[in-house]
Amino acid sequence: MLDRRTLLASGAAAGTLAAFGPRVAFAQGSGEKRLLVLVMRGATDGLSLAAPVADPAFRSLRAAWLETYANATKLDGTFRLHPSLGEVARMYGDGDALVAHAVATDYRERSHFDAQNLLESGATRPFERRDGFLNRLVGLANNGDMAAVALAPAMPLALRGDNPATTYAPSNLPQASEGLLARLPALYGDDPQLAAMWQQAQELEGLADGTEMGSLRKASDAGTLAARMLREKDGARIAMLDVPGWDTHANQARMLARGFGKLDALLGAFRKGIGPAWKDTLVLAVTEFGRTAAINGTGGTDHGTASAALLMGGGIRGGRVVADWPGLAPSQLYEGRDLRPTTSLEALVAGALAEHFGLDAEEAMRVLFPGRNNRPIAGLLV
Repeated sequence: MLDRRTLLASGAAAGTLAAFGPRVAFAQGSGEKRLLVLVMRGATDGLSLAAPVADPAFRSLRAAWLETYANATKLDGTFRLHPSLGEVARMYGDGDALVAHAVATDYRERSHFDAQNLLESGATRPFERRDGFLNRLVGLANNGDMAAVALAPAMPLALRGDNPATTYAPSNLPQASEGLLARLPALYGDDPQLAAMWQQAQELEGLADGTEMGSLRKASDAGTLAARMLREKDGARIAMLDVPGWDTHANQARMLARGFGKLDALLGAFRKGIGPAWKDTLVLAVTEFGRTAAINGTGGTDHGTASAALLMGGGIRGGRVVADWPGLAPSQLYEGRDLRPTTSLEALVAGALAEHFGLDAEEAMRVLFPGRNNRPIAGLLV
């Protein structure tokens, strides 16, 4: 594989190749542990992801949607999983997934822009930092030798910073002619590095549109693409992918059935595609904040506070809901309207990443999410 310096030195030939294939360059020796971070942008309703059907207040607040969970997977005596998350239910049953509930970052306002900035930067205030927590993880894990990629057209804040990271998205350049494409294998055939890069470009070309996730098929393609990026011996070890479409102010039941279905298709394809490396893989699915406990007048919910997160992978001590459940009675709601946060999302993520990559948990918390007094949560992985 080409590293960044070799790629730049390769001149016009490499530039031509980049027009047809993935713009990625990974260093070798990145270890065995893999990480996929899915950001559910738009504020996912955790009360729908894992519905607390045994909470009497929930049954009152969400009476119009109770039928959705009549035959849904029981997570424990309190919670049921949204029925569109069938692959997640299988992972949960296999002990490879857990739900963390009533979680939130330190942010207590309800602006998507500020909340997403704080989620990705790991700072204590929005727009306080210009680097992201995943970029700092690159420098912290595996002695700084940790290749990272964002499956996006632009580098997300979470991966910006002093440590190397790259992006991959379909090229906007015009499609090359069939004649030129037919001649390129011969042109690159005598160079082992360029030939390997060309082969990878061909393998991934058909999957590139999956990053848009406009349908179940494309969501599945996105999961397969992420798996290919991570599973190779010299591939990336950290990947990040946006999963948009969670701002459900109206028609929430229909929107979430579709949204959770896409997320589930992505996760199922990723688990299948990553193969035996699943045992060394951690998947985090997080969102910037939750939604109101009550249904609004247009069959949706508005911006809230606490939500739910998913942790998945072959090393997860799963099959459980991690929650200090606050309840949903009027006196138990945050500011009289939202699920009250009882668990720090930063502490949850820092604890999971520390256990997964074999880091000192306190150092991980200090580097990834500076300025916090929270202790990283332990015991999330086997």
